[in-house]
Amino acid sequence: MPPCIGSCSPRLRFDARIRNYYERRIVEGKTRREIIRCLKRYAARAVFILVRSGIGPREVA
Repeated sequence: MPPCIGSCSPRLRFDARIRNYYERRIVEGKTRREIIRCLKRYAARAVFILVRSGIGPREVA
């Protein structure tokens, strides 16, 4: 399942892996804004890999 692109807030609320990542980064001293930026970069990389491999939106869904 590819991560969200538009907003990471829903995943932050409902996905345990994302919440754990968020908590780890808070302990490291990162701000919420920095954490969301990292999550969006991760999402963009995942989508870019799908686009490069030639998988279109209809094939994923």
